[in-house]
Amino acid sequence: QLQLVESGGDLVQPGGSLRLSCAASGFTLDYYRIGWFRQAPGKEREGVSCINSNGGSTNYADSVKGRFTISRDNAKNTVYLQMNSLKPEDTAVYYCAARFSLGQAKCVPSYFTSWGQGTQVTVSS
Repeated sequence: QLQLVESGGDLVQPGGSLRLSCAASGFTLDYYRIGWFRQAPGKEREGVSCINSNGGSTNYADSVKGRFTISRDNAKNTVYLQMNSLKPEDTAVYYCAARFSLGQAKCVPSYFTSWGQGTQVTVSS
């Protein structure tokens, strides 16, 4: 059974850093495009960053460019989201998602077929 589990969410002060992890079980991530998404209360789920199956191509939302970095370690079957210079507006539940794909695609929720349960990130002083 394909399963994604996010971890690493926490309460952090503005300007701080967190690293989120998305661990896959039941399948190998090698042939999957992975995305990180977030949803704040009362808002729609939005794309944060996506990475293709071999890690050679990444996408970032304008709001996180220069602050967040997506990476993957296929040997560990895990994708990461390093978040630096966090702002209160980054507060949300963060989800990772996967879809079998060897090519490029949009970084939008509707493209992805498997989702994790989410991890809460709160940026507050």
